[in-house]
Parts: sequence; structure tokens; C-alpha cells
Amino acid sequence: MAPHPTAFLTRALRVARTEIAAVAALLVIALGTLTFIEVADDMREADGQAFDQAVLHAVRPFADDPGRPWGPWWLHEAAADITSLGGISVLTLFALMALGFMLFQGKRLSALLLVVGLAGGVALSEGLKALFERERPPLEFQAVETLNASFPSGHALLSTVFYLTLGVMLTRAFPRKRMKAYVLGCGVLIALLIGLTRIYLGAHWASDVFAGWSVGAAWAMALWLFAYAIERRQRLHDAPLQDAPSTNV
Repeated sequence: MAPHPTAFLTRALRVARTEIAAVAALLVIALGTLTFIEVADDMREADGQAFDQAVLHAVRPFADDPGRPWGPWWLHEAAADITSLGGISVLTLFALMALGFMLFQGKRLSALLLVVGLAGGVALSEGLKALFERERPPLEFQAVETLNASFPSGHALLSTVFYLTLGVMLTRAFPRKRMKAYVLGCGVLIALLIGLTRIYLGAHWASDVFAGWSVGAAWAMALWLFAYAIERRQRLHDAPLQDAPSTNV
């Protein structure tokens, strides 16, 4: 029996929306990769270094006290609080809680992607830092302690991977488009704020953060595409025979 026209149209629209999302994810991967390459090239040139210096001195306008950020004291405290949300300890804690919830819900693929995403993000961050070996801003400009190389920003990269991946996963729990956009927007906003605080606190050059955002977004979308491909293959495998086009004449 042929499927009802309304059901067929609804399914076709749902597939079209998913395919558009997959194309958008591919565009994010391409744009993120190209942006990273461009930023990595610019940071070694005079114009790129001048830009980084200008941004650093804009958030550190006090010549007699370069370690003092621009703005009131509560802004300093807020920046320190927000930047900790991108630290590996906090992200690991959040990831473990999310992982436990997913496993209890039987979402094994989502749990696996979250683990692979965060572990891959750490590997990308450490590998790129070792490759470029860029020095951080001078110590007198840093309002927080730093450990390793500067490029790219590990906080920006890992927070983009984690919060964007988690946001994409949570959108599936809400049927309404507004809620999907809100949840995904919250994930993006957190990652953006964490990156901005790294610049504000003098822990990174601006180009470090741009590079971290770019790599993190590309990696997060690559994970989503991988999950999409697996689920699409499973749907095609489990599709009922009546959904297939009829070959009867």
C-alpha cells in the first residue's frame, strides 16, 4: 500500500531539513579550517602581530599597571569566573555528568561522541600548541596563571567543542525550532564568552582565540556529521519495505 500523501510530504520535508543541516555542517568545517589556516599565517606577519598587540593594549590601557584589565572590579571577577568554564577540570566534570545521564538514557552513541569529541579536542589543542610553539603575552599582562604554549587557545577550542556538541545533542530533545535555536545559541554564547575572557585576562592573543574557535567548531561539526551518517545508515537499514518505491507495474 502506498503511503499517505501527507505522511510522505512530512517525511520528505524532514529529510530535506536534515540534508540542509548536513550541508551547513560541511560549510562550517570548511570555513573553520580555512579560517584557522589564515589566522595561523597572519599571526607570523607584521599586520597580524600589530593587530594582536592593539587588542592586548586595548584591554590593558594602564601603562603604569599593565596587569590591570580595563573596567570595574566586578568585570574582572566575572571574567575569571567565566573563563574557568573552559578549563579542563570543569569541562571534565561537566562531561562526566553528561556522560552518566546519556548512559542512563541509553544514548550510547551520544556518549561515545562526547568522549571522542573532548578527547580529540585535547589532542588537537596540545598537538597544535606543540607545532606552533607560540609564546603567550608578556607575564606582566597576564591576570591568570598559564601553563603551555599560546596558539591556539585551549580554552576557546575545548569550550567550543564541548558546549557546541552538547548544544547540538540537546536540540534533539525539543521539537520546537525556537527551543532548538535557544539551546544551540546558549552553547555558542558560552564558548564565545570564554574565548573573550582569555583575551581580556591577558592569557592569550586575540588570534589564539580566533584559531581555537575555528578548530573547535570544525571538529564539533565533524563529529555531528559522523553521528548523522551512522544514524542515516541505520534508518535506511531499518526502513519498512512499504516506504520504498514500488516496483509493481
